[in-house]
Amino acid sequence: MSNIIAIVGRPNVGKSTFFNRLIQQREAIVDATAGVTRDRIYGKCDWNGKSFSVIDTGGYITGSDDVFEEDIRKQVLLAIEEANIILFLVDAQEGLTDMDKEVAQVLRRHDRPVLLVVNKVDSAVHVGLAAEFYQLGLGDYFTISAINGSGSGELLDEITNRLPEAEEEESFDLPRFAVVGRPNAGKSSFINTLIGEERNIVTDVAGTTRDSIHTRYNRFNMDFYLVDTAGIRKKGKVHENLEFYSVMRAVRAIENADVCFLMIDATRGIEAQDINIFSLIERNRKGLVILVNKWDAIEKNTSTMEEYRKAILKRVQPFSDIPIIFISVLEKQRIFQAIEEGMRVYERRSTRIPTSKLNDVMLDIISAYPPPAIKGKYVKIKYCTMLPTETPRFAFYANLPQYVREGYKRFVENKLREHFDLHGVPIDIYFRKK
Repeated sequence: MSNIIAIVGRPNVGKSTFFNRLIQQREAIVDATAGVTRDRIYGKCDWNGKSFSVIDTGGYITGSDDVFEEDIRKQVLLAIEEANIILFLVDAQEGLTDMDKEVAQVLRRHDRPVLLVVNKVDSAVHVGLAAEFYQLGLGDYFTISAINGSGSGELLDEITNRLPEAEEEESFDLPRFAVVGRPNAGKSSFINTLIGEERNIVTDVAGTTRDSIHTRYNRFNMDFYLVDTAGIRKKGKVHENLEFYSVMRAVRAIENADVCFLMIDATRGIEAQDINIFSLIERNRKGLVILVNKWDAIEKNTSTMEEYRKAILKRVQPFSDIPIIFISVLEKQRIFQAIEEGMRVYERRSTRIPTSKLNDVMLDIISAYPPPAIKGKYVKIKYCTMLPTETPRFAFYANLPQYVREGYKRFVENKLREHFDLHGVPIDIYFRKK
């Protein structure tokens, strides 16, 4: 089950610093300027055996602190709609502000669990400053320091206690495909082209997570589910920041899919928001096919397609072993080819490579091109195996795994891709003690 925790609050209360601490990476760019644009607002957090997604809603706020009306309100409302729990962050050292009261007023009007988190309680001196936030009418609060981590354990305990128990995931024996991408890239038209004409072959199945819909497609010897996409799930008009919204909605669709079709608008090229969604797919280890739509609208010569393909692959490095199909939903061009490629990626994602075959191929390569010596230490890799996991993961057993550098891991991955068909599938490689 996909659980989403959203961090909301006015600019400069430490949302990004806290977000980075939760996901244990420096994903969000932290800057003292209110409304600094960040290229990633999504991460995963694991605590007490529970895993949940974290959304930092500060990503697209623009202007100074007094411009509350539009940007913050939109993101808070969207977070309320999508998240299981809201973390409302305030700043102990700056104290209670009118904007904090405004956010609290919005949160109180909706039936969604809210945890009030007083940040920047960096020492015992600051503890007394938190009491004034009782005025917000949101009950007890948690004091934390996003900078040094104090108090975050108790908060995470409370979050995991409140999250619903993991449900048995409903069994879907068929492939699950999600069509994701920026607004107006043509996702709805693509889906309507697939299923819109013969509604009698479509059945809706309630999905495994809140709001998730699986719609079955069964034609031309193809049988799969389309997951939680813009074309299937109708929403009322939502006037929100589309950049933020497209990532927020993509989270659930991606987490409930086996293979994702990332749709790019050929007339706009691959943009930062496409890269955001691409990184969601890769981090969730999903199969991927990139669809470049509106190809009919591009002026072309003999090299246009190849140049476009290279430009995309350059932007998504280092994971660049990805099928890219140039389509036109309007002209119904290569639609069927896209679906066929999705089926092939699905099959590759569940590939099992026999251990003997893997060792025969990879140990010869490693023997010819061993890892470079570090500080006079030579790494010897004696054995490798594919782990019994849902997605392709490989373990290589060595005498000194700690000396294997990232560049060599990349080399091994490239050789795996070269000799075993893993096109469109993210893979994980581990070097372990023999």
